[in-house]
Formats: sequence, C-alpha cells, structure tokens
Amino acid sequence: MIDKFKQAFQEEGREIVVELESALLALNENPSDSELVGRAFRALHTIKGSGAMFGFEDLAQFTHNLETAFDHVRNGRLVVTPELINLSLAALDQIKAMLEEAEGAGSGSAAAEILAKLHQLTGTLETRPARPAAAVPQAVEVSSAPAIGGLTHDWNIRFNPGPDLMRNGTNPLLLLRELKQMGKLRLTANTAAIPKLGDFDAQRCYISWDMVLTTAATREAIRDVFIFVEDCCELTIEPAPLETPRASAAASPKGPEERRSTYGRRSYDSPDHASSIRVPSAKLDQFVNLVGELVTVQARLAEVAARGENPEVAAVSEEIERLTAALRENSMSIRMLPIRTTFERFRRLVHDLARDLQKEVELTIEGAETELDKTVIDQLNDPLMHLIRNSMDHGLESPESRLAAGKRSTGTIHLSARHSGATVLIGVTDDGAGINAEAVRARAVEKGLIAADAQLTEAQIFSLILAPGFSTARQVTDVSGRGVGMDVVHRSVEALRGTIDIASKPGAGTSVTLRLPLTMAIIDGLLVRVGESYFVLPLATTLECIELTRQDVEQANGKQVANVRGELIPYIRLRDYFAIRTERPEREQVMITETAEGRYGFVVDQVLGDHQTVIKNLGRFYRHVQVVSGATILGNGTVALILDPHRLVQDAIRTICGGPRADATDRRSRHQDVAA
Repeated sequence: MIDKFKQAFQEEGREIVVELESALLALNENPSDSELVGRAFRALHTIKGSGAMFGFEDLAQFTHNLETAFDHVRNGRLVVTPELINLSLAALDQIKAMLEEAEGAGSGSAAAEILAKLHQLTGTLETRPARPAAAVPQAVEVSSAPAIGGLTHDWNIRFNPGPDLMRNGTNPLLLLRELKQMGKLRLTANTAAIPKLGDFDAQRCYISWDMVLTTAATREAIRDVFIFVEDCCELTIEPAPLETPRASAAASPKGPEERRSTYGRRSYDSPDHASSIRVPSAKLDQFVNLVGELVTVQARLAEVAARGENPEVAAVSEEIERLTAALRENSMSIRMLPIRTTFERFRRLVHDLARDLQKEVELTIEGAETELDKTVIDQLNDPLMHLIRNSMDHGLESPESRLAAGKRSTGTIHLSARHSGATVLIGVTDDGAGINAEAVRARAVEKGLIAADAQLTEAQIFSLILAPGFSTARQVTDVSGRGVGMDVVHRSVEALRGTIDIASKPGAGTSVTLRLPLTMAIIDGLLVRVGESYFVLPLATTLECIELTRQDVEQANGKQVANVRGELIPYIRLRDYFAIRTERPEREQVMITETAEGRYGFVVDQVLGDHQTVIKNLGRFYRHVQVVSGATILGNGTVALILDPHRLVQDAIRTICGGPRADATDRRSRHQDVAA
C-alpha cells in the first residue's frame, strides 16, 4: 500500500518538475519577474515537503538547499543570474533522477558537487530541513523557527483530515511540521470527535486542528503544504482579523455541530471534491481496445438484425448502436490530450543546445492546446527532438552571420499545432539560412541515391534528406552529422501513418510539417465496395459522392477526370489501382476527397454507408504498403482495408511523373495480395 502512494507521489512529482523547469527557463529570459521566482520557490517547497512525507528523505534534503537559494532571491538577498539558472537546471536533473529511485536517493557525488557550487554561489551552508518533535500536544503553543524574511502576517488555519487521509499513507503530523518551518505556529488539537475505544478505527484520524501561523509566506505557499491531501480534508486558510488576539485560535474547542456551521461543508462530503483521477496508461489502452471490440460486435449484430424480420431484434440493435457510438466517443475523448506538455519540454533542449553551439535562440509556441490521441503524443517526442536539433545545428546561423545578413542575432524556432479535419498539423519552423537544394542534390548523387541526370522537383529534392544515413554535414559533431536524425523522423511519422512536408527558402528558413492522424484506434469511415473487395475511406477527408456513368467516361476522351459543377477533378479507379479483375458496372460512384495535393476522386462500385472503423495493424509483412493505413473487420467477418487518400494520391502522382517509386510489377503484386 505504501509503495502505491510513493508511486502516486512520483507521478505528481514529475508534473511539478515540468512546472519547475518551465519557470526556470522563463526566469532565464525575465530575471526580475517576481511571479516566476514565486513559481519556482513553491514548486521546490512542494517537492521538498511531499518528498519528506512519503519517505524520500534524500530528495527532501537536496531540494531544501535549492529552495533556500530561491528564498534568498524572493527576499532580495540574491539576484537571478545565468549561473544560478544553469546550476538550478543541473539540480533539476538531479531531482528527476532522485524521483525515479525507489527511495528518492540519487548519485551522491553528483548531488554533492551541485550543493558545493550552490554554496559558493549563495554563501550558505548545506542544511537539512528542521525536524521538530514528533508529537503535537493538545492546546499548546509550539515554538518554531523564525518567520521567513519579510513582513509577517497572522493566518487562521483550520485543518480537519478526512476519513481516508491516513488510509492513503499520509501522516498529518508531518504536515504540521511543514507549517512550523514557515514561521511561528500556535495550534489547538480538537479531540471531541474521538469515539469510544470499541468504535475506534486505527486507520482514521479523529483529531482536527485550529492554528495561527505567523509568517511572511503567502496563502498559496501555505496551501502548497497540503497540495497532496487537499481533496480529502477540510482546509481553510484565512488572514486573521487585526482586532482578533493572536491566541484566538487556542480558544476552547467548539462542538462538532458548531464547527460544521462555521466552516461549512467538509470537502470530503462534497460529491465533486475529486475533479480528476489518475489512471495507468495500460488500463486506458485496455479500455479503448475493449470499446473497439464492442464496436466490431455491434456491427455483427446490426448485420444479423438487417437479415432478419424480427422488429424487436432490430430495435435492440439500434439502441446498442446508439450506446456504442456514445461510448466510443467518450473513450476517444479520454485519450485526447493537449500537446502543451510535449512542446514545453523542448525549452530545456533549446536552452542547452544554444549554450553548447554558442548561438542565440528563442523558442516560440503556437497552438499548445491542440489535442491529440495520447498514443500519437507519446511517439512525437523523438521526431520533434531531432527536427529541433537539426534546425539549431544546420538551420540557424551564428549571431555574427545573422547580423551580417541583416537579421537579428537571435534566431527563432517556432513550434505550432493545429487541427485540419481528421489530422493534426505539427510544424517546426526556423528563420535560418534555409536548405541549399543544389548541395542536397549533389550529396544524393554522391551517395548514389539518385542518378546525376535525374529530373526532380524541389519538393522531391528536399525529401531526400529523409533517407537513412543522409547528411550534408562533412564533419560529425555531438549534435548531428551522422544522418540518423531525419531518418528517425521519417520512420516515426510513418509508424503513425503520417506524412512529412518540407519547405524552404534560401536565407529565410525552413519549415517541416508533420501531418498526423488525430487518433490511432477508431475512426469514422465510409465503407465502399469494388467487386468482392471492401475498403474504408476516412469520413473526415470525404467531401461528397457523385455518379460516374459510361457516358461521362466517354466524354472525358480517355482522361480520368470528372466534371463536378464545372470543376474538373482527377480521379483514381480503385479497380485498376488494385488490379481487381471483375467487370465494371454500368454506373460507378466517385468519392471526392480533400488531400494534401488538392481534391481527388476515388472510383468505386458501390458506397455502402458510414462505418465506425476499428483500426487493426496489417503486420510487418505489409509494412511497405504505404497507401493502406490498416484494416478492419466487418459485421459479416470480411476484412476491409482502410485507405490513406493522401498517400494514394501521392503514389499516383509519382507514377505519372516518373518520380522515385517502387517497381510497378512489385507494387501491383503487393496490392493484389492485400486486396485479396
């Protein structure tokens, strides 16, 4: 049980560390911002106090020293310098390592070195958090450490532990010790709720406390002491009225009913006291998988109901379909998370790389609230890291070169995210020197990737940098030059069924856009049929459906285009593309879709309707078939392929233009195998 709560603290601690890192990096840009100093101090105070409460003693001691340094900053005895920020970031890395250890103990030598440097910087000695007496008697005044520097105030605090607080592994006396370290604490223990011995529950705290804390700390800093237990206790923190004697909190205890009326409803009696809960990723994935199986079974039920003549079965099928759709939407929304945390963690990478490369770089973020499937977010870290490293090493120039070119000495890397239908566009843009297309082409010829006389568009030349082992750098550095980074980007995005677009202008910079699916589990699709084969097209990219008669085909004079209200839209006949050897019907259907290359149509025999599609991977044998996103199982047990309209169109364009592509015979053979 204790290990369970230690794990909960570690999870909370990781979130606080992210907040602390963000505050430190922002403070590096705005050293005089007192609010940022307060954010950093409160984060350190919370890690220290909660770490001690859950048995992470070494972590608490180490963090206490860094907290002291930021207390000096708050009180004007120390100024924020780049040296302090860099030392704090090194200490932050140590805190991360200590969090991952079972008992919060990290590398002793590394921690000692950081503390020694901190001592030199602040002129303070290494100290341990004060350890007051373990027992707190009833109705006493507890002498404590001097109040934190600055103007002090009296705060009336009421702390009434909920029935589950001690069952969660929390010792309320440790919280009182934390308060005692903040100033002068006087308290009264209210014991009226203690039952008779026969009714006594050893795992429940029956005592509440009324306290007066004289301190310079803010209400937020006091509340941080209770950050891990606030949802399972009654807590009030109010400034003491000026006319109220300081010892008022030590007055005789009130009766239970009077206390309830004074302080109102206890938080653990409130039906909405828990605004969120933590669920392990594995449980969430299992839940979504079960919902996916339910969607498949529901499709089978709908198929059976459609074949029968029992209206009662049909009514039940419709009701289950409605409930399944609602459950599916709910499960998908649970998996959707904002990308802010992923974006924010790269501030540290940019800060450290700028220092190592001796460049001035600013990271800007746009669209951080854009939501993606958790599975997609989890796999975005590596490709984004390599794109940023590539931009900083190859893209952005040195401050001297930028000034000579008439630019600001500080370069900019811009991270952006936005929704586009059923996809999310993730952009990494820099304002550096841009990509030298001729240098890329020459390097590709040198490595044998293309022929010397190959006719390639600029976009095709830029796509060559995604090839394994490709790099224009002649010297390998700690940052780049091995030709691995962009290959990792390509493989990772490919695994996510996404695409990569690269645009660049000499002297103006480079922009890399990742087009990724919103979700990797279930999508809304349109089920279509060609001969005896079934396919699914994503509903979000489909605009409309029109008829295509043989007369329409003859009027096009052999061109595969459809006239849609005066607009000529090219189309791909899936029967020919997948070499399906069945007779073409008199009237076909054209599904008009929006792709990265514009509007294109896909000709099918019949459109069967909407279909909630549970995505199943095809397996490693078909990993080279890029135009197929996966497969799904229909209600009648038939397998339907899920098509990727963007890649299907791009493959068709490469075929027409004669660009780099797989051998036609080999491609057709693979598509025949899959379509079968």
